[in-house]
Amino acid sequence: MAYSSNKLVIPQAREALNRFKMESAREVGVNLKEGYNGDLTSREAGSVGGNMVKKMIQAYEQNLK
Repeated sequence: MAYSSNKLVIPQAREALNRFKMESAREVGVNLKEGYNGDLTSREAGSVGGNMVKKMIQAYEQNLK
């Protein structure tokens, strides 16, 4: 049995995170679908995740000011 390590600290944030992921995908030109996206290349998936991390770091830095 496989266990997911993708547990959210705040489960109610799931929808906001999904919107954030879709927005990041659009920004880097990756066509994400709702649900399964196993047909993405590693490069496409990495660019979405990398863009999300970049935006989270920028938001954190803005909050420090």
